[in-house]
Amino acid sequence: MLEGRLLGGAVMMWLLAWRWVIPMGESAIGVNWGTVSFHKLKPSTVVDLLKDNKISKVKVFEAEPEVLEPLMGSGIQVMLGIPNGMLALLSTSPTAADLWLRQNVSAYIGKHGADIRYIAVGNEPFLTSYNGEYQNLVMPAILNLQQSLVKANLASYIKLVVPCNADAYESSLPSQGAFRPELTQIMTQLVQFLNSNNAPFVVNIYPFLSLYDNEDFPLDYAFFEGTTHPVTDGNNVYTNAFDGNYDTLVAALTKLGYGQMPIIIGEIGWPSDGAIGANISAAKVFNQGLLSHVLNNKGTPLRPGAPPMDIYLFSLLDEGAKSILPGGFERHWGIFSFDGQAKYPLDLGLGNKELKNAKNVQYLPPRWCVASPSIDAQNVANHMRIACSVADCTTLGYGGSCNGIGEKGNISYAFNSYYQFQMQDSRSCNFDGLGMITFRDPSVGDCRFLVGVTDKGSDSSVSQTRYQWWVLLPFLIIIQITSSFSL
Repeated sequence: MLEGRLLGGAVMMWLLAWRWVIPMGESAIGVNWGTVSFHKLKPSTVVDLLKDNKISKVKVFEAEPEVLEPLMGSGIQVMLGIPNGMLALLSTSPTAADLWLRQNVSAYIGKHGADIRYIAVGNEPFLTSYNGEYQNLVMPAILNLQQSLVKANLASYIKLVVPCNADAYESSLPSQGAFRPELTQIMTQLVQFLNSNNAPFVVNIYPFLSLYDNEDFPLDYAFFEGTTHPVTDGNNVYTNAFDGNYDTLVAALTKLGYGQMPIIIGEIGWPSDGAIGANISAAKVFNQGLLSHVLNNKGTPLRPGAPPMDIYLFSLLDEGAKSILPGGFERHWGIFSFDGQAKYPLDLGLGNKELKNAKNVQYLPPRWCVASPSIDAQNVANHMRIACSVADCTTLGYGGSCNGIGEKGNISYAFNSYYQFQMQDSRSCNFDGLGMITFRDPSVGDCRFLVGVTDKGSDSSVSQTRYQWWVLLPFLIIIQITSSFSL
């Protein structure tokens, strides 16, 4: 025990020294790094991509050792997420909170370690679509984790936050913003906790979703180029959805007595495919407009001259295995494609005028699976359905970049997506004799037929670490139940 305390004290002294050199309050552009993909780049390749583009802050959605290990010694600040599914255990078991922190934070920090600055407790846990499932778990989980941080001598350096969706607050005008009535009590508790621990409020804002979900939403109001549909709120005029949404949150915080609370934008971006309005041109215009708007330091009408602390673009890479329940666009938020290649020129304001591509990406051989010339389209529907139920075919949907390549082109795209998903196993291009392998790139215009990557090996020690954590969970639950009965 003494040995652990001495080690913890040494780590803490080092962390505080580093914090003195790198101020916590500096504004920066960060990115979300999601890993729900069929074609994963090697994590070290992704970290090099971040460094080459001078991106100094990254948000990850869970504690994956294969992600945290290459971030060690990188100098990149990390916001580390905890999935909603873990809130129930962490809210009821201080032991589980201690173990989670020890295995997923303490194991990676220290000299030459990962620079974990925030722990994101849950991911949009107050979404209306969850019907309150996680609402009463958030604060108990936070309090348990805070005690774990205190015991580990990390509470003054690593801050707990809760990324909230913008549907947590509402109003017809920004100045009248208020949290949803059923959230007033918990939001009061949350902002009090954040304030007492010098932590920011984290919010995810998505003008694209406002446009996608509401056909009456003015298109130009979603961007930063000016609008013919401004929102007038007293003496303030709003010309873009971001400022209006942001100030609605500011007003909601003000009503709770915390109008000056720092705000971080945890997620914001625009998809480049998979739906009407989701395309390369729109994504470029939105993201560049957002960056220019924020980096000019003008702020918003309710916070003039005070832009958000940090903004984390959503996202770094496309994630081809994400759920498409919200829409096919969910797999196309990346400013880079799955293989780390920039989709469009973008100046992040970090020194490079354009994005730099990932280096040394190891692709599978340049070959594709396409429909046989003699294919009978009437017999292929079931094969397409099977292929697209496993692989990603979202670009074929209405508004997608491959929607207009014709029936045979659609078949070929589905076949190839499945073939690449199966790492070009020749048997996966059979489709009862309806498919064939070609060495000529079948891409058409903006419709890109993918070739998979081979950078997807995993370290056995990583798998073992994750295995140990999940195996221990049932025992933690038993311990917690036993402790409760003993009381």
